[in-house]
Amino acid sequence: MTINPDPTSAPDIPAVLRQLQSDPQRGLSSPEAARRLAQYGANAIPEKRLSPIRQFLGYFWGPIPWMIEIAAVLSAVVAHWADFAIIMTLLLVNAGVGFWQEHKAGNAIAMLQRKLALRARVLRDGLWQEIAAQDLVPGDTILLKLGNIIPADVLLLSGDYLSVDQSVLTGESLPVDKGRGDGAYSGSIVGKGEMQGVVTATGLQTFFGKTAQLVERAESVSHFRKAVLAIGNFLIVSALVLIAVILFVALAIRHEPMVRTILFALVLTVAAIPVALPAVLSVTMAVGAERLARLKAIVSRLVAIEEMAGMDVLCADKTGTLTQNRLTLGEPVVIGAQDAEELILAAALASERDTGDPIDTAVLGGLPASAPLASYSVLKYQPFDPVSKRSEAEVAAGAERFRVAKGAPQVILDLAQPDVGTRQTVTRQIDALAEKGYRTLGVARKDGDGTWRFLGLLPLFDPPREDSAQTIAAGQRMGIDIKMVTGDHLAIAKQVSTLLHLGQNIVPAEALSTDVHAAQTQAEQADGFAQVFPEHKFAIVKALQARGHIVGMTGDGVNDAPALKQADVGIAVSGATDAARAAADLVLTAPGLTVIVDAVEEARRIFARMNSYAIYRIAETIRVLLFMSLSILVFNFYPVTAVMIVMIALLNDFPIMMIAYDNAPTAPQPVRWDMTRVLIISILLGVLGVVASFSLFWIAETYLHLPAGVIRTLIFLKLLVAGHLTIFLTRNTGAIWQRPWPSWSFFNVTIATKVIGTFAAVYGWLIPPIGWGYALLVWAYALAWFLINSGAKIIAYRALGAYRKSTTH
Repeated sequence: MTINPDPTSAPDIPAVLRQLQSDPQRGLSSPEAARRLAQYGANAIPEKRLSPIRQFLGYFWGPIPWMIEIAAVLSAVVAHWADFAIIMTLLLVNAGVGFWQEHKAGNAIAMLQRKLALRARVLRDGLWQEIAAQDLVPGDTILLKLGNIIPADVLLLSGDYLSVDQSVLTGESLPVDKGRGDGAYSGSIVGKGEMQGVVTATGLQTFFGKTAQLVERAESVSHFRKAVLAIGNFLIVSALVLIAVILFVALAIRHEPMVRTILFALVLTVAAIPVALPAVLSVTMAVGAERLARLKAIVSRLVAIEEMAGMDVLCADKTGTLTQNRLTLGEPVVIGAQDAEELILAAALASERDTGDPIDTAVLGGLPASAPLASYSVLKYQPFDPVSKRSEAEVAAGAERFRVAKGAPQVILDLAQPDVGTRQTVTRQIDALAEKGYRTLGVARKDGDGTWRFLGLLPLFDPPREDSAQTIAAGQRMGIDIKMVTGDHLAIAKQVSTLLHLGQNIVPAEALSTDVHAAQTQAEQADGFAQVFPEHKFAIVKALQARGHIVGMTGDGVNDAPALKQADVGIAVSGATDAARAAADLVLTAPGLTVIVDAVEEARRIFARMNSYAIYRIAETIRVLLFMSLSILVFNFYPVTAVMIVMIALLNDFPIMMIAYDNAPTAPQPVRWDMTRVLIISILLGVLGVVASFSLFWIAETYLHLPAGVIRTLIFLKLLVAGHLTIFLTRNTGAIWQRPWPSWSFFNVTIATKVIGTFAAVYGWLIPPIGWGYALLVWAYALAWFLINSGAKIIAYRALGAYRKSTTH
């Protein structure tokens, strides 16, 4: 029953309504809507999702699983059944842990996406109500207005007009005007106007749905993720090169047994390569997104979390973000009206009731009780839009007909065109009110075919939020330069900026230089921007980015979407339009700036966890792979068996995954990826680990005269204990006892895996036993080197100028 009207010809509206069995006066009944939803399906583009079974089996397919599987087969060929059992356990645990964590991450992201789902205003059972856009069905009557993303293909039935941006679908760069009888496509954005329409197609039957089936959307990779993946690739290549050398020496020069050598090389490769890297990335991001959602900040693009950690400039909307967005009407300034009541009444007639618009609410709230509002009928209403900057109504009172308008004072002055003296008087009043922090509305009236008459000014005041000044100070202490952005008059911007201690260098948007470099300097040095139009926001973001800043931008309107998209972190504030939310990386569900500062703190903690994992992973690979390679190549001694390597890899999986849940320090300044520092610290810790391992090998062989099997178990236990202690070292830049201390879950899992490994070494589970005496000796040895490594780390960070005390969280 879905209908796609031919856009080249005017459709027969009554025929379409009959075919859809739709009544635009009452809408569909709830039972009929439910029946159609069951028949036609949800109004959504279905995502291709693997079944859980196929998703789980996917963990057995790929280069890393292939290596583990080949190692298992080789173990079976040479009848090393203990090796076979442990290698298969590693394979199953890797798959199980990866599947479970990725599954939880996927569920978390799906939950957040449901919170961001589009809503639609629909007529059901004769009543207007708001429902999820995915529940729309063909034949529904819906309301479309400024800022809406059109949720389905629609035939427009009534209303003045719509200006629709459908560039995402058709490539048209200019908005398209639509009227009664025109079709509007799903996915396009309402830029101006308000109309009602009937849904003609949903889901895959829409123009957008049919197009979406032809393309696949790819998510961009952030700078941080590229860097971490580059580390992974570096480690893989390094491991393969060293293992190739080992194979050449063992097989071509020493003529050792091929199957045993290849088996050992494969297992060593598995231990050296960062198998858990993708899962750690995904889980850490998903856990962070869940925490941000609890802070009333919903992430729509996960990689934005990483960008937020480095954000050093935030362009914040004044209205609703820095201020309460709760306007109060001040003392009216009468110019051409008979009295204040006539002035407020005219403004009230040019306002919409029950829409929640703050300006209209303030005007209607200031109307005297004696004003005869009910005796007037509004024949035609044109809502406010960002281009015309005014609202207008045609009004009837008995036989009398007149028009009223309210909006930006300069716009209303241009509409009324008063004499020079009146214009100067009005301008002086606007400036005087602005200095007191008032925003002003101009009001005009036109009787019959006469000219417009400027009635006067209505002062409105939007007080700063109680927490704004404190939150701005907190953000500045975190190294974020907060710049106020407002469309208001320069004097109002300066007044609010003074109250918030933001500084007085407020630049009017039209004063920005036309010279690119000069404009960039102006934007960087400004404390805020006044009289800003949406196109100015985009230019401001570009200018700041050109100076090397990571820029956050807040917005709520359809015309803010380009700036939100351009910003490194686009933030749709509470109550934003669908278009702004769709363009943003972060959607706030609570008003004010506090949420953003909290989100930045959380993002920096997430960055710290990822940085900790990167340093640990590089150091661990250097420590294990370099020690193994040198032992084999120089001393012709295999320091651990293949089973021991698999056990180390197996026991490493659990604490690594718990990094995502660990407490982490909050950097006092914006953080960016510093590959040089990461590599220096990693190489330092890795090389110290190699020295410690060789020292233990030398002590065990030269002084203790232990047999080779016991030495291998000592080395196994030392690698396991020291490796997990390295995780504690990489958590911060200072001493290990500095806060934040490890979370209980991270600490308990890490200690538990070391204890299990210790019992395996003491009692000889699949490896030669060493007893409690040697086991405790290894623990003491590892702890001594742990303190040495900690001191070396602190000295290195100080030398790099990166030492800092961690903040408590």
